[in-house]
Amino acid sequence: MEQNNQRSERGGSRAKEQGRAANSRSGNGGAKSGPNAANASEKKTRSYKHVQLEHKRPQLTKAGAQGGGRRGQGEQNARRNFASPKKDPNATLKIIPLGGLDAIGKNMTAFECKGDMILDDCGLMFPDDNHPGVDLILPDYTYVLENADKLRGIIITHGHEDHTGTLPYLLKDLDRQVPIYATKLTLGLIEGKFAEHKIKNAKLVEIKPGDQIKLGCFTAEFFAVNHSIPGAVGVFFQSPAGNVLHTGDFKLDQTPIDGVTTDFGALAKFSKVGVDLMMSDSTNAQNPNFTPSEAEVGKELAKIISQAKGRVIIASFASHIHRMQQICDAAVANGRKVVVTGRSMIQNTDIARRLGYLNISDEDIVDAYDLKGIPPEQVVIMCTGSQGEPLSALARIANGEHKTIDLDEGDTVIISATPVPGNEKAVTRVVNCLAKIGADVYDKKRARVHVSGHAGAEELKLVLSIVQPKAFMPVHGEATHLRAHASLAEATGVPHDNIFICENGESLELTARGVHRGEVVQSGIVFVDGLSVGDTSQDVLDERSALGSQGFAAVAAAVSFKRKDVVGEVQVEMHGITGGDDDYLTREASSTVKNALKRQLGKGGGMRELKKAGRDALLSLLWERTKQRPMAIVNLLEV
Repeated sequence: MEQNNQRSERGGSRAKEQGRAANSRSGNGGAKSGPNAANASEKKTRSYKHVQLEHKRPQLTKAGAQGGGRRGQGEQNARRNFASPKKDPNATLKIIPLGGLDAIGKNMTAFECKGDMILDDCGLMFPDDNHPGVDLILPDYTYVLENADKLRGIIITHGHEDHTGTLPYLLKDLDRQVPIYATKLTLGLIEGKFAEHKIKNAKLVEIKPGDQIKLGCFTAEFFAVNHSIPGAVGVFFQSPAGNVLHTGDFKLDQTPIDGVTTDFGALAKFSKVGVDLMMSDSTNAQNPNFTPSEAEVGKELAKIISQAKGRVIIASFASHIHRMQQICDAAVANGRKVVVTGRSMIQNTDIARRLGYLNISDEDIVDAYDLKGIPPEQVVIMCTGSQGEPLSALARIANGEHKTIDLDEGDTVIISATPVPGNEKAVTRVVNCLAKIGADVYDKKRARVHVSGHAGAEELKLVLSIVQPKAFMPVHGEATHLRAHASLAEATGVPHDNIFICENGESLELTARGVHRGEVVQSGIVFVDGLSVGDTSQDVLDERSALGSQGFAAVAAAVSFKRKDVVGEVQVEMHGITGGDDDYLTREASSTVKNALKRQLGKGGGMRELKKAGRDALLSLLWERTKQRPMAIVNLLEV
């Protein structure tokens, strides 16, 4: 979903275990079983993973130039019209959501039947202000590693980060090669991600809408859906226990940029076959209307670009290829060159042009380093930074810190995206910086420069009416979105008792008797923090928040248990504390802590009691003097 593809384009605490466990998150282990499985899983989820990223600046490739990794061809001949799996009245299909039900992001669902397992999507989520220092948030895929011997394939519905971002981490943890099925553009984006993580020889298999693949006892059939990125598909899973329809992220755009509409015929066919459970995108379930067409954005962009006097800078999600195509078309029509800046924007432009999803001639697109000498009124700049990310191209342009692009009074800036909840302040800061320079800023509030890639309530009801599922499970959204979608399902005729609002880790079981709730499996979240994966805990984040909001105080003293006295003076350092640089407050703090240590020594207290007494005395004084409770550390030396 396009709302969550920022910050690289920008991308709670995690739960723990049960059952069989893999060796460790160092990527050296496979799935193992035995009496010590739970302990092994505990170790695994607390270890480190080291990832070397390629920091070389990406370059634009000439149109038509070939590149990318190898694609698996072994399954090409396997795409045939398979007979539906023979129904087994004793079979059970487990549907296990591991992510995507508590937020818009980290989508991952496992399907398991008769010893076979398929993984549908493998996404991540980007941190917010509640996760200081965290780079990425992954779903806890311990259950997948514990059952890795059952895993027959990984299906990716489209190329957004919240559906692909966890793939590199999962593949490093698996002890064997597992095929990844996706459309051409999605595989191209995945290849770029694997190159950054130095993952080689991944088994990538290209699929197209209408293809069927056999994965163990499952048959998976793909159908086209319209979304904010080309190559999006939904999946119809057939198993011996029953059939499940997963829509993926979609909208019902009848005038799409690439001509690909959501396949109503396929939905009707699946309805005729029988859909025992439907899982559907809930992101815009609270929007009572139809989502406008992407073509409406193109009209507005063309109008703004044609009227602009100076250079035009447009910030959008780097994965929004349809938006980029319309920007390129409008720029060329108005005699302007297209400049691309921002790491992910350059990479995705390169991939989309190479694979034929973005059409612009070589002479009409230039690198930001070749911008010198081109008049401002002949330039349109596509960049990242629509979410106000401080290190993005737009933020650096607004702050005058970009290496090659300067902004002048009268230039036009278009923010072609909606701020993700939590990013509003960051976007406002960037807009204010642009306004101080004198730029003419357009956003969604001023003009239709962005539309969602997700279906509104009327579209969701239309799809539900076509499919007529026996049971329904809303996915891809926060709690309010899921409940709103559940109400839509009930309004279209799905029985109330057959609608399941789940949380991550809460499984459903599909049998000949219908759908019911199953066992809860390990789920949760894993933080990627620098080079560590899974080692950062909520306690660490709480400490970081305390440091950022209340400051830090350190005490150092020498004590003699034999003499029951403090030797020398007590040293106190304070950082980020109001008045912490005042000599009077420092001397008072030193005296207060020294007296507290002496009192505790007189009572015969040990090292632990001394540290607590010193810390409590310091915090009490600082609260009385400054009304702050900083993080305090007491270091004692025994002499």
